[in-house]
Amino acid sequence: MANYCEVCGKGTATGFNVSHSHLKTKRTWKPNIQRVRVLVDGQVKRMNVCTRCLRSHKVNRDI
Repeated sequence: MANYCEVCGKGTATGFNVSHSHLKTKRTWKPNIQRVRVLVDGQVKRMNVCTRCLRSHKVNRDI
């Protein structure tokens, strides 16, 4: 599965886990990406889209 949304460009974010003693370890936050069929210029196309874009109807979904 791709790590970015083809509509809004949202991708993987990086940062640190911070413990109580303030030790830091690297971690990542991945967006919830779904591979859906989308209607683009009258043709059905498969795209990787985040659930935020699906929920806000930024893509015309072909069901």
